[in-house]
Amino acid sequence: MLKDKVAELLHDVLKKNESLFLIDFSISSDNKIKVVIDGDEGVSLENCIDVSRAIEHNLDREEEDFSLEVTSAGATAPLVYARQYKKNVGRKLKIKTTNAEFEGVLTSASDDSITIEWKAREPKPVGKGKQTVQKRQEIALTDIEEAKVVLKF
Repeated sequence: MLKDKVAELLHDVLKKNESLFLIDFSISSDNKIKVVIDGDEGVSLENCIDVSRAIEHNLDREEEDFSLEVTSAGATAPLVYARQYKKNVGRKLKIKTTNAEFEGVLTSASDDSITIEWKAREPKPVGKGKQTVQKRQEIALTDIEEAKVVLKF
Protein backbone atom coordinates (compact mmCIF):
# COMPACT_ATOMS: atom_id res chain seq x y z
CA MET A 1 0.00 0.00 0.00
CA LEU A 2 1.34 3.47 -0.95
CA LYS A 3 0.75 5.08 2.47
CA ASP A 4 2.70 2.35 4.29
CA LYS A 5 5.58 2.52 1.81
CA VAL A 6 5.81 6.35 2.09
CA ALA A 7 5.61 6.17 5.90
CA GLU A 8 8.49 3.68 5.93
CA LEU A 9 10.60 5.85 3.59
CA LEU A 10 9.87 8.92 5.75
CA HIS A 11 10.90 7.06 8.88
CA ASP A 12 14.19 6.01 7.24
CA VAL A 13 15.13 9.47 5.92
CA LEU A 14 14.24 11.24 9.19
CA LYS A 15 16.29 8.69 11.11
CA LYS A 16 19.34 9.74 9.05
CA ASN A 17 18.91 13.41 10.07
CA GLU A 18 17.64 13.35 13.66
CA SER A 19 17.36 17.16 13.86
CA LEU A 20 14.37 16.88 11.48
CA PHE A 21 10.94 15.62 12.52
CA LEU A 22 7.57 15.01 10.91
CA ILE A 23 4.72 17.47 11.51
CA ASP A 24 2.16 16.12 9.06
CA PHE A 25 1.88 13.55 6.31
CA SER A 26 -1.11 12.81 4.10
CA ILE A 27 -2.05 11.15 0.83
CA SER A 28 -5.19 12.30 -0.95
CA SER A 29 -7.49 10.00 -2.92
CA ASP A 30 -5.70 11.01 -6.16
CA ASN A 31 -2.26 10.11 -4.69
CA LYS A 32 -1.08 13.63 -3.87
CA ILE A 33 1.51 13.05 -1.16
CA LYS A 34 2.05 15.99 1.21
CA VAL A 35 4.80 15.95 3.83
CA VAL A 36 5.40 18.76 6.33
CA ILE A 37 8.63 18.66 8.32
CA ASP A 38 10.30 20.83 10.95
CA GLY A 39 13.75 20.84 12.47
CA ASP A 40 15.45 21.70 15.72
CA GLU A 41 17.56 24.24 13.80
CA GLY A 42 14.92 25.03 11.21
CA VAL A 43 14.49 23.44 7.79
CA SER A 44 16.58 24.28 4.75
CA LEU A 45 15.66 23.85 1.12
CA GLU A 46 18.32 21.13 1.02
CA ASN A 47 16.48 19.26 3.82
CA CYS A 48 13.24 19.34 1.81
CA ILE A 49 15.06 18.14 -1.31
CA ASP A 50 16.69 15.26 0.64
CA VAL A 51 13.33 14.10 2.03
CA SER A 52 11.67 14.47 -1.38
CA ARG A 53 14.39 12.44 -3.13
CA ALA A 54 14.33 9.73 -0.46
CA ILE A 55 10.64 9.21 -1.15
CA GLU A 56 10.47 9.82 -4.90
CA HIS A 57 13.51 7.72 -5.84
CA ASN A 58 12.11 4.72 -3.97
CA LEU A 59 8.61 4.71 -5.44
CA ASP A 60 7.74 3.36 -8.87
CA ARG A 61 5.54 5.68 -10.95
CA GLU A 62 4.83 2.76 -13.28
CA GLU A 63 3.26 0.92 -10.35
CA GLU A 64 1.30 3.87 -8.99
CA ASP A 65 1.22 7.48 -10.23
CA PHE A 66 1.65 10.18 -7.57
CA SER A 67 2.61 13.78 -6.94
CA LEU A 68 4.83 14.76 -4.03
CA GLU A 69 5.13 17.97 -2.01
CA VAL A 70 7.63 18.32 0.85
CA THR A 71 7.48 21.58 2.82
CA SER A 72 8.62 23.00 6.11
CA ALA A 73 6.17 24.09 8.78
CA GLY A 74 5.40 27.71 7.92
CA ALA A 75 6.25 30.63 10.19
CA THR A 76 2.55 31.19 10.84
CA ALA A 77 1.70 27.51 11.39
CA PRO A 78 0.61 26.59 14.92
CA LEU A 79 3.13 24.81 17.13
CA VAL A 80 2.13 21.18 17.61
CA TYR A 81 4.91 19.27 19.39
CA ALA A 82 7.00 19.89 22.52
CA ARG A 83 10.07 19.86 20.29
CA GLN A 84 8.75 22.94 18.44
CA TYR A 85 8.29 24.89 21.67
CA LYS A 86 11.86 24.07 22.74
CA LYS A 87 13.31 25.53 19.53
CA ASN A 88 11.26 28.73 19.98
CA VAL A 89 12.40 29.65 23.51
CA GLY A 90 13.09 33.40 23.54
CA ARG A 91 10.41 34.20 20.95
CA LYS A 92 7.04 35.83 21.52
CA LEU A 93 4.04 33.49 21.37
CA LYS A 94 0.28 33.95 21.28
CA ILE A 95 -1.38 31.09 23.14
CA LYS A 96 -5.03 30.06 23.43
CA THR A 97 -5.99 27.65 26.19
CA THR A 98 -9.41 26.26 26.99
CA ASN A 99 -10.20 29.25 29.24
CA ALA A 100 -7.70 32.06 28.53
CA GLU A 101 -5.41 33.75 26.01
CA PHE A 102 -1.82 34.78 26.66
CA GLU A 103 0.83 36.65 24.71
CA GLY A 104 4.35 36.67 25.99
CA VAL A 105 7.93 35.54 25.57
CA LEU A 106 8.48 31.80 25.83
CA THR A 107 11.08 31.48 28.60
CA SER A 108 11.18 27.71 29.01
CA ALA A 109 9.76 24.54 27.50
CA SER A 110 9.77 20.94 28.69
CA ASP A 111 8.14 17.79 27.34
CA ASP A 112 4.87 18.59 29.12
CA SER A 113 4.70 22.35 29.87
CA ILE A 114 5.89 25.80 28.86
CA THR A 115 6.46 29.07 30.71
CA ILE A 116 5.78 32.48 29.21
CA GLU A 117 6.47 35.95 30.62
CA TRP A 118 5.12 39.40 29.81
CA LYS A 119 4.76 42.87 31.30
CA ALA A 120 1.33 44.21 32.30
CA ARG A 121 -0.01 47.50 33.67
CA GLU A 122 -2.01 46.98 36.85
CA PRO A 123 -3.51 49.30 39.50
CA LYS A 124 -1.14 50.03 42.37
CA PRO A 125 -1.98 48.11 45.54
CA VAL A 126 -2.04 51.41 47.48
CA GLY A 127 -2.91 54.81 46.05
CA LYS A 128 -3.86 55.94 42.59
CA GLY A 129 -2.28 55.08 39.26
CA LYS A 130 -0.86 52.00 37.66
CA GLN A 131 2.41 50.15 37.82
CA THR A 132 4.15 47.82 35.39
CA VAL A 133 4.47 44.30 36.73
CA GLN A 134 6.22 41.23 35.36
CA LYS A 135 3.80 38.34 34.82
CA ARG A 136 4.66 34.68 34.43
CA GLN A 137 2.44 31.75 33.49
CA GLU A 138 3.21 28.05 33.30
CA ILE A 139 0.92 26.21 30.88
CA ALA A 140 0.59 22.45 30.40
CA LEU A 141 0.92 21.46 26.75
CA THR A 142 -2.31 19.48 27.09
CA ASP A 143 -4.17 22.73 27.95
CA ILE A 144 -3.01 24.54 24.79
CA GLU A 145 -5.60 24.71 22.02
CA GLU A 146 -3.40 26.80 19.70
CA ALA A 147 0.02 28.43 19.93
CA LYS A 148 1.68 30.56 17.28
CA VAL A 149 4.89 32.54 17.07
CA VAL A 150 4.19 36.29 16.87
CA LEU A 151 6.14 37.68 13.93
CA LYS A 152 7.63 41.18 14.14
CA PHE A 153 8.03 43.33 11.04
